[in-house]
Amino acid sequence: MSGGNIDRIPVNQLSDRYKLARSAVYKRMADLGIEREKIGNRAYVSAEQVALLDELHSFIGVGGNVAEFIARKGLDKPNRQIDSDSSGQSSGLALDQSDMVKLISAIAAEMANNLQPSLAPPPDPLAYYETLEKAARGGWKLRTSELANLLQLTPQEINSYGQTFYEAGFVFNRAGYRSGGETAWLVSKGNR
Repeated sequence: MSGGNIDRIPVNQLSDRYKLARSAVYKRMADLGIEREKIGNRAYVSAEQVALLDELHSFIGVGGNVAEFIARKGLDKPNRQIDSDSSGQSSGLALDQSDMVKLISAIAAEMANNLQPSLAPPPDPLAYYETLEKAARGGWKLRTSELANLLQLTPQEINSYGQTFYEAGFVFNRAGYRSGGETAWLVSKGNR
């Protein structure tokens, strides 16, 4: 690449840049109020807009979400406008009073939501024993994916165990295939 500055990037390159589906890129652009510039048959975004998308992508990569990013940056997604002075340089964000009220309301709602205790009881860490017990009593044949979910293992790990494996006092034997081609596993009580 040359040492010159790039002032715009084709929108169709953003999916590769962020390793996202095109629809996800467009969703992020809409959330940030980024509008594309059409030149011929191609759509472009400015370097400034790409910098904002890059910041959002990094923020999401460390566990944040779009709403938090917008709140932290002081952006209001519906009517975001970038003011320019006479030289064309960005001078900041213009928010009218209704935009500010919406932003404060959204922040207050998010804070209230985070302060409310969860109404659902915590999941029972031993519930999978009950399910395995029912499967053993009923002679059920579980799919690899179902077993992986119950035992918190990957399907590849389960398939690597061979014909039989033991876990949590149960024996799991390969017993043919289920619909969709997944291996079926017969669950029984074991003494290992």
